[in-house]
Amino acid sequence: MPVEWLKGGLKLSGSPLWFDARRKAEVSFVSHAHTDHIARHARAIGTLETLTLMQHRVGTIEDAVPLKYGEPFSLGALTLELFPAGHVLGAAQVRVTRPDGHRIVYTGDFSSDVFLTAKRAEVPACDTLIMESTFGHPKYRFPPRAQVYDEVAEWCRRHLRQGTRPLLLAYSLGKSQESIQQLAARGLRVAAHESIHAISALYSSLGVPIQARKFEGAFEEGEVGLFPPFKKHRPTGMGPTATAVLTGWALEPWGARRSGADVAFPVSDHADSPSLVEFAKGTGAREVITLFGFAEELAAGLRKEGLFARAVTETMQLDFFGAASRAQPRRPARRT
Repeated sequence: MPVEWLKGGLKLSGSPLWFDARRKAEVSFVSHAHTDHIARHARAIGTLETLTLMQHRVGTIEDAVPLKYGEPFSLGALTLELFPAGHVLGAAQVRVTRPDGHRIVYTGDFSSDVFLTAKRAEVPACDTLIMESTFGHPKYRFPPRAQVYDEVAEWCRRHLRQGTRPLLLAYSLGKSQESIQQLAARGLRVAAHESIHAISALYSSLGVPIQARKFEGAFEEGEVGLFPPFKKHRPTGMGPTATAVLTGWALEPWGARRSGADVAFPVSDHADSPSLVEFAKGTGAREVITLFGFAEELAAGLRKEGLFARAVTETMQLDFFGAASRAQPRRPARRT
């Protein structure tokens, strides 16, 4: 099997290479710098942007290997190439070519949408595709990004006109910087929490200028507040406020309540279900392995499209006619 599903994450079989290892690894490809995809590895491979943002969070990595998109890199007998993944600044997919020519693509978190602050995802050709499936259930279909940000901007303006301070809630890395740019394009100014402001400054140093004032206890006239989606980070004593969380889970009835917000807008930096299916078909992969989120649901949907697909915790078997079907269910597998 091409990969092993272990306690620390996903590892390429027969090699020291991990993909987004959650624990310190000898060598790990790091797709992007969100905290659930990083650790202080002995050797970390990723884009310059990812490694810079990652080290801001975990400290210095002694052997950090920055790669450009499309730049081949040899790791023993393996050849690695990175491709844009959308999602956040520096996010990358990796294609690993084995000595026998077999090509394995690991997507990490990705989105095929158009971003102001990240390169649009490419669709790398491969033989085995290992793809995230956070929103892999068919019920997740996101409206156009521009339309949603138009609605967010109008919500902010309406509350400003009413004398209520609009507070937007978004993760510090990625969605916050994208939201600052999207709101600026719609004529709105942002005062950002210090954690968001610090990462925005790193974006600027990496060639993606982000203009937002650091919130230091008071708002200026007409400003929108931007804070992480945790109550402990929200300002108090500011007078009347209204809160909106920016999340793909806004499509669920509990989307706003999950973050203690008044409303939720479906802004996601992940691909939705139709985009995931389209992406998988576009790679030409003969085998698709899904992981995280709705992995089993996405694998089932891909099988309906004629692809050989399984969740990382499922085994597959072939019938006499070569059609893929699920084997007897078992506990989450360590090897796939």
